[in-house]
Amino acid sequence: MARYTGPSCRLCRRENIELFLKGERCYTDKCAIKRRNYPPGQHGQGRIKVSSYGVQLREKQKVRRIYGILEKQFRGYFEEADRMKGVTGENLLFLLERRLDNTVYRLGFASSRTEARILVRHCHFTVNGKKVNIPSYQVRVGDVVELREKSRKVACVNESLEAVVRRGIPQWLELDKVAFKGVIKSLPAREDITAPIQEQLIVELYSK
Repeated sequence: MARYTGPSCRLCRRENIELFLKGERCYTDKCAIKRRNYPPGQHGQGRIKVSSYGVQLREKQKVRRIYGILEKQFRGYFEEADRMKGVTGENLLFLLERRLDNTVYRLGFASSRTEARILVRHCHFTVNGKKVNIPSYQVRVGDVVELREKSRKVACVNESLEAVVRRGIPQWLELDKVAFKGVIKSLPAREDITAPIQEQLIVELYSK
């Protein structure tokens, strides 16, 4: 399976925004964008003139990196969103939010989406009582995402649950910390996605 293996902090600096790719480290003074708030590379501190295409490209790259998705899969999500009823840009974000790895992260079981993806791939979670190890699995209303009994002593999960207050739980999810499970109450709404995303720019980019 193809995946990005380079330094995560470099991505935040390139997009000039905190993407929270390294969990709790991103909330400390060690965060790279707080220490070096300019793009990486020898020309990072130079004056760069960005075209309208460049703005659209950077927005698409930012969203890809937030959710940890490579280009081919991201393009597939866009094509699926374009076939759905409603606003294409919002449909795209809703499909990304409903990924199982993102749901695990948003419920607070992991400190980052990368960590959530690893936990899902290692079969730590069940959906409606059935083991699911596919990070891109699309959750539905009424689904119950639960940490398996043998995984409830995993240190990183418990540490993340303790810090979940900082991030908060979106309205479309409900967390039961005692039972180590979450319920999908409804489909995500646009206001539940708090990251500064301009999805219309992505639609304009792919519509060319």
